[in-house]
Amino acid sequence: KRKSCVVSRSFGKRIEKFQELKEAVANYCLNASEKIRSESLVAKAITVFVRTSPFQRNFGYYSNGKTVDFPIATNNSIEIVKTAVSILEKIFKNGYRYQKAGVMLTGLSNASDKTNLFTSEKDEKIKGLMRSIDNTNYRYGRSTLSLASAGVQRRWSPVVSILPIQR
Repeated sequence: KRKSCVVSRSFGKRIEKFQELKEAVANYCLNASEKIRSESLVAKAITVFVRTSPFQRNFGYYSNGKTVDFPIATNNSIEIVKTAVSILEKIFKNGYRYQKAGVMLTGLSNASDKTNLFTSEKDEKIKGLMRSIDNTNYRYGRSTLSLASAGVQRRWSPVVSILPIQR
């Protein structure tokens, strides 16, 4: 079994606004949590990192990341996104043009191994919700169901262009 799960991307264009960076990080969290749930894993900690391009001559270089431990190992997308956004609020600095961001879930272990004294009925309902979201996204395509914090427009997304074939 894997020990960590990383989802990171370079952006299609540089990002300066916190909201756009927050949407990207939320999407990366959703992808990472879906991946670990598909392998029946839970994460003990999350790392969020951002950086600008080291080759931008007119703009300063900035790179930062922070790791936070979860009180109880989890694969709950809502909790993972909430923690990631709070980390991002601490490491984000205005005035920079961000090129890349990512999240890393670490301390992965089997979800079935984690019996918890504090497990409640609410936790079982959240597991059911996560299972429903994963099944819907598997059936109809990734991001069919998502959290509102993941945004809709996704201007930060890498641009893929398809060129017509000349014959």
